[in-house]
Amino acid sequence: MDNKAFFKLSYGLFVLSAREGEKDNGCIINTAMQVTDHPKQLAVAINKNNYTHDMILHTGQFNLSVLTEKVPFAVFEQFGFQSGRDAEKFREPVRTPNGIAYLEEYTNAVLCGKVVQSIDCGTHTLFITEVEQAMVLNEEPSVTYAYYFEHIKPKPKAEGEKKKFVCEICGFVYEGEELPEDYVCPLCKHGAAFFKEI
Repeated sequence: MDNKAFFKLSYGLFVLSAREGEKDNGCIINTAMQVTDHPKQLAVAINKNNYTHDMILHTGQFNLSVLTEKVPFAVFEQFGFQSGRDAEKFREPVRTPNGIAYLEEYTNAVLCGKVVQSIDCGTHTLFITEVEQAMVLNEEPSVTYAYYFEHIKPKPKAEGEKKKFVCEICGFVYEGEELPEDYVCPLCKHGAAFFKEI
């Protein structure tokens, strides 16, 4: 259990992976946080319209690969944000001792979770999980939502497109002609001073 793996979680982007029978699946999520220290537990929110969600609901286990700033857009196209009902997304699976695949390349840490509680949150399920293994793969910085929008995601060039402002803390994107001076980020509760136009 490498405690440094937990420091790589803040406001990051992750490949969440699961295995049921002979099938592997994974998707990209942006909600994972440590909730207790003894025992070490994480909370992850997963869209229900997702095969990975169903696998975790059935098996109670998953891996979380923390992505680095070197991750190319092709990885996001392959796994999709909170999406994908197809079940074979790992081309050459590398597995942790629990038998679940993880994304070895473009990953700085891997955490293995076992579900201890599931909470229905409408469109999502919040899984409270006990961490069974946490390992650091390298010291590359974790990719944030802000970094993803600024450096990884291709920028559209449509005419008449609204301005976009990204929260540099959590990566939430606000669309509009101007960002109100008293605007508060709905995710991390930071004010307009923490947003920049993208």
